[in-house]
Amino acid sequence: MPPVKPMLAKSLHEVPRAPGLVYEPKWDGFRCIVFRDGDEIELGSRNDRPLTRYFPELVELLLQALPPRCVVDGEIVVVTENGLDFDTLQNRLHPAASRVRKLAAETPASFVAFDLLALDDRDLTAQPFGERRKLLAGIVDRQPARVHLTPLTDDADTAEDWFTRFEGAGFDGVMAKQIDGPYAENKRTMWKVKHERTADCVVAGFR
Repeated sequence: MPPVKPMLAKSLHEVPRAPGLVYEPKWDGFRCIVFRDGDEIELGSRNDRPLTRYFPELVELLLQALPPRCVVDGEIVVVTENGLDFDTLQNRLHPAASRVRKLAAETPASFVAFDLLALDDRDLTAQPFGERRKLLAGIVDRQPARVHLTPLTDDADTAEDWFTRFEGAGFDGVMAKQIDGPYAENKRTMWKVKHERTADCVVAGFR
């Protein structure tokens, strides 16, 4: 049952290299923990705010893609012809129900799963990430459109390639995790390497 605080990450300037690390692309979207209990789906944000009403199309998909009782950590994204579109995703948070339905049809969201916190009656947060990942890969039905399992590698060179090659598609960088680490709620036990840009600016103001 919600709420669950998501595991967090520390920022680094380059892809870390150490034994026992695995790497994933960093998705540019809304962090989301999915709670399913039978026919009920709850989408929780990283700040414990419910996202369910804003993404009705995801509720339908996740009822097809996930087992009857589970808790899955992931990311909500909007994919366009030009890659991930965070601005369009932000526009999905609209207070009017009619507008929510219209946007769900015009700019449908996708869900990318990357961790499994509970399955049936089992609390998996104390289990190593490698074990949670194997279970996750076995339970996510990727036949429904727009439900995905994030790529994973233990090769730092592949992670460097992702960091460089995926930038143009709107990816935010690379995540690094300990393969044997537990799921530590609200603790910065992962690492994130984000794209950084500088700009020369002049700011002026008047009253």
